[in-house]
Amino acid sequence: MSESTHARDEIHGAHPENAPDGAAHGDGAHEDAAPGDHALGAPLGPVDWFAWGAGLLGIAAGLLVAACLYLSTSL
Repeated sequence: MSESTHARDEIHGAHPENAPDGAAHGDGAHEDAAPGDHALGAPLGPVDWFAWGAGLLGIAAGLLVAACLYLSTSL
C-alpha cells in the first residue's frame, strides 16, 4: 500500500477515473495557498475580547448549573 492507494483499492483495484495525487493536489507544497494565508506566517488579526468574554461567561454559567444540579441531587 502506498500513499496514493487505499487498502480497498489494492483488493478491488483503483478506479480509472481517479487522477493521480500529483495532478489532483499539485506538485508544490503550498501551491494553492492564497497570499496572506495563515499557514505562511501572516498575522491573525485582533482578538475579539467580547466573544471570548461571552464564551467564558457561558462556561461559568454552565458550571454553576452543574453545581446546582449536583447539590440538589446529593441532598
